Amino acid sequence: MGALRLPSLAHLLTPSAAVRATSSGAHLRPATLSVAASLSGGAGRGISTQSLAKEAPSSPAADRKASASPECAVTPRSVDFNAWYLDVIAKAELADYGPVRGTMVIRPYGYAIWESIQDYLNVKFKETGHSNMYFPQFIPYSFIEKEASHVEGFSPELALVTIGGGKELEEKLVVRPTSETIVNHMFTQWIQSYRDLPLMVNQWANVTRWEMRTKPFIRTLEFLWQEGHTAHATPEEAEKEALQMIDVYKKFAYEQAAIPVIVGRKSRAETFAGASRTYTIEAMMGDRKALQAGTSHNLGQNFSRAFGTQFTDENGQRQHVWQTSWAISTRFVGGIIMTHGDDTGLMLPPMIAPIQVVIVPIWKTEDDKTGVLNATSSVETILKTAGIKVKVDDSEQRTPGWKYNFWEMKGVPLRIEIGPRDVANASVVISRRDVPGKPGKDFGVSMDTSSLVGHVKNRLQEIQTSFLQKATSFRDSNIIDVKSYEELKAVISEGKWARGPWSASDTDELKVKEETGATIRCFPFEQPEGQKKCFMTGNPAQEVAIFAKSY
Repeated sequence: MGALRLPSLAHLLTPSAAVRATSSGAHLRPATLSVAASLSGGAGRGISTQSLAKEAPSSPAADRKASASPECAVTPRSVDFNAWYLDVIAKAELADYGPVRGTMVIRPYGYAIWESIQDYLNVKFKETGHSNMYFPQFIPYSFIEKEASHVEGFSPELALVTIGGGKELEEKLVVRPTSETIVNHMFTQWIQSYRDLPLMVNQWANVTRWEMRTKPFIRTLEFLWQEGHTAHATPEEAEKEALQMIDVYKKFAYEQAAIPVIVGRKSRAETFAGASRTYTIEAMMGDRKALQAGTSHNLGQNFSRAFGTQFTDENGQRQHVWQTSWAISTRFVGGIIMTHGDDTGLMLPPMIAPIQVVIVPIWKTEDDKTGVLNATSSVETILKTAGIKVKVDDSEQRTPGWKYNFWEMKGVPLRIEIGPRDVANASVVISRRDVPGKPGKDFGVSMDTSSLVGHVKNRLQEIQTSFLQKATSFRDSNIIDVKSYEELKAVISEGKWARGPWSASDTDELKVKEETGATIRCFPFEQPEGQKKCFMTGNPAQEVAIFAKSY
């Protein structure tokens, strides 16, 4: 069976027009409509995939030229960013729609990107003293009600179970929107003494939030994430933990995803429901909208007081624990797509690419085929032994040009071409995904193990570095310093980010949101020195804030 393709997604999914702050995979702000859904049923719409356009099978030709392929083409980013994004998800085979509106099926290639994220973070979580575990996804509704701001913040997005086993439940159950409540219920049983602290756990799980406007990876009814939860004896330890974990996310964004996030503190209005402080990493997408890509919350004693999570300290006194929670989700996959992709399709940083090198063997005759495939196998073994993730596309149903387009669409960083002439010269041709045409090609690269491995690793590192540099340059050129509200409105109307001194009220912050569609993304950790004056009120300001429209 040939590879499957989704139809164009632009007309199948309502584009996200919301500008409220949402979590990356961390915590979402309240929605405006209240929807309760019974899991026992509900109308959904199934979207069937369509087969690829018919193409007569042909043996790989010696011609290396990549021909334009309509089935691999996507809407240009500059024409319609949303349509481009949906086209890339479909044609790079990242996800499909589930039968219930607002849900998605993450396909193997999309899930492999998520696995790369998991692999890195799992190591970092364990290095920082956290253990993985799992909490149930069904939570008694009474748990949600215990923390007042928490229930107020999440009630519009809750999915509720009211019937189980054919009978009305005595207490309705919430399908996990986040786990602070059930975690505290269990922590209360596990924590008795200061000797039980700190307690630091993480879970990889699914979450359900009944979103009204959905967008694959960015906002769906159900998504995957990790959520860390910790309990400490002192507020200083909790604050240190919250800052440590946002730093882990920052390093992942820079070093693995090549996304130059801005790290900072959320405003009061944008702080997670039930937290004392929320720290965030904010990323600029290719359309210059902000994406909240990860959050870390200092919960203070808000949940421990609501649930009675206490310990006996060294002086024999009963104290409430101090807590944190932090999360990144599959939303980060969408962030990678929208940060690095181009008109050809997906572009993946080598550090998280499921396939770093695709090898395309080329032959005309059966005599050529044997030698080319033997050389291909040898090159594959050399690279895999060196720890490089390799895929060989030796299928005979598609031409080399079609394969070039296909793997470029899927964002594979490097392509190696091996034909009869290359075999005779004991060399290969290497092409970079991020540099089209001849400028991105290296001809006559030796098949010698040390030469080949060194060349490929150097090119992968160059691509990783180039991705970060390009994204950083784009970000910095689109952040504008403002000194007045009028300047801010002008900057936001141009689709850019505005940065300026801020000490105004929550009411003023809401006014900015209502009049411009922009929110305070964060108060960056990196702050300019010197005296500052709030651009809204003219009063002294201690910090600058960044405003932007967001996903």
